[in-house]
Amino acid sequence: MKTKIKFFAVLFIGLAVALTSCNKQDENTPATDSNTNYSKDNSLAESVYDNVTNITNEAYDYASNGYKKSTEGWLFLGDCATVTLDTTVMPRVLTIDFGEENCLCNDLKYRRGKIIVTFTGGYRHPGTVITTNFEDYYVNDNNVDGTKVVTNMGLNDQGNLYYNISVTGVIHLSLDRGTLSWNSTRVREWIEGVDTRKLRDDVYLITGSATGIRPNGHTWETEIINALRVELSCKYIVSGTVEIRPEGLSTRVLDYGDGECDNIATVVIDGVTYTIFLH
Repeated sequence: MKTKIKFFAVLFIGLAVALTSCNKQDENTPATDSNTNYSKDNSLAESVYDNVTNITNEAYDYASNGYKKSTEGWLFLGDCATVTLDTTVMPRVLTIDFGEENCLCNDLKYRRGKIIVTFTGGYRHPGTVITTNFEDYYVNDNNVDGTKVVTNMGLNDQGNLYYNISVTGVIHLSLDRGTLSWNSTRVREWIEGVDTRKLRDDVYLITGSATGIRPNGHTWETEIINALRVELSCKYIVSGTVEIRPEGLSTRVLDYGDGECDNIATVVIDGVTYTIFLH
């Protein structure tokens, strides 16, 4: 009987030591970092605020031509937008009103509310300052707010027009998912299409940095390490890489691809590649 008691006592102690050892190993082994939400949030903000300038340019072209063009073949506006241009004041005011209910635009995104733009001159004119604000503006049910300022800096060393762009943005996510804050400083270089009046052949390179705050309060910083290529004939950024540095997590690299027009991007975290789909 004593022998059996000793055996079970030794077995119990052995199991306790083994379990304690496993727990210590689990505590000391870092969890795999596979969180792609920072990359998704950054790409959402990038897309929403970059498209504001594209929409504004299209609306201004429509209004300055006496509203005579059809919107059927346009990239963004669609029939649901009402465009008003007031040139009797300075700075001039351009209002793009998508109405109070969701309407499907030509880039297949639903919008409602107003984009209100003031500008001191033409988009192509050096020194022009374009300031954009929003009034109950929604994109795919995400409420977009904040201010975007675009300044035409003239020609760079390559002979291309370039623009300094700052955004102080807040996106109230749909379905009560919280608030996403995004502040950015960008340079937008116009590398193709400047010699035509068509938007479809316009191509830009975007560089710069940004900071963001996710709905849970966690922050991140970004730096574009290879210029983002924006082709207005495509709804998505077609190439370029962004380094994203989330609070308390590993640096990750968001890669928009090699030039193909699609909604697929990859995120590399600690040497592991994940696929995400762009908004």
